[in-house]
Amino acid sequence: MLLKKRSESKELVVMRYLNTRMELPAGDKFQLANLEKGYKGEIKFDRMTENLSEERYIIDDILLQVSNSYFQIDKLIISGGLIHLLDVKYHEGDFYWESDKFYSLKSGKEYKNPVIQLKRSETLFRQLLQNLKLNYLVQASVVFNNPEFTLYQAPMDQPIILPTQVNRFLKELNDTPSKLDENHKILAQKLLSLHHDKNPYTTLPEYDYEQLEKGMHCRGCGSFNTAIKKRHLVCGKCGSSENVEQAIYQQIEEFKILFPERKVTAESIYDWCNIDLNKRRITRVLKKFYTATGTTSDTYYK
Repeated sequence: MLLKKRSESKELVVMRYLNTRMELPAGDKFQLANLEKGYKGEIKFDRMTENLSEERYIIDDILLQVSNSYFQIDKLIISGGLIHLLDVKYHEGDFYWESDKFYSLKSGKEYKNPVIQLKRSETLFRQLLQNLKLNYLVQASVVFNNPEFTLYQAPMDQPIILPTQVNRFLKELNDTPSKLDENHKILAQKLLSLHHDKNPYTTLPEYDYEQLEKGMHCRGCGSFNTAIKKRHLVCGKCGSSENVEQAIYQQIEEFKILFPERKVTAESIYDWCNIDLNKRRITRVLKKFYTATGTTSDTYYK
């Protein structure tokens, strides 16, 4: 039973929007590519665990806190006799392990050791269980699920699941009987209640309103070469079209995420969309999807 579904992180969403509206520095583009690749790998693994049999609670992408320490778990599986903490990595290419360090074979670049990160999360999760006065067996593993990944000198004594072992791991998990009781339900509900939506360690590139390109971009190819034709936003580059009401709504949501401190008004969205668009059309969308606040002359929407 899936109790919490995975969603794109705020960092990934913001970076995508910024990449469309400004020229990101090389380092930020590299970070965006890593975020996209990581999310792709997590979704791929999610699909592989959809058909697990027996009774299990699955919680995806949960951010927890113990004292002042935050830790994130890609996939948490509560079975009858064991809690699995799984950290999914979608690295591609040849890597090697040497003296507890993790390197790219091609570039020689050292990457963060995922096992060290995992063990920190495992320790904090055990502390959390102790604080809750709960006693469960916990097993943590790093799952490398990109079939184009190879790890040379992979240590046998570390909690690593390689691409060729993923199906076997899931089969063994699937073949293990699991019955849940009320205590498991209470545990799952408690963990969900402790989840933090906002990660305090998220870092984003600096940007301001003036430097971002204004306009209604195509959600297919990202082009600003768009025009409104009757009830559709049509892209002059790839030819795709989108219902104009939905297109306006998406631009409003983008504005809200990028500039949460700014008020959403018909005027601000009109300036943001920067297209041949009647303000009354924007107001209709605002009234339909949001709640009006303030006086008639100073109305904004939440």
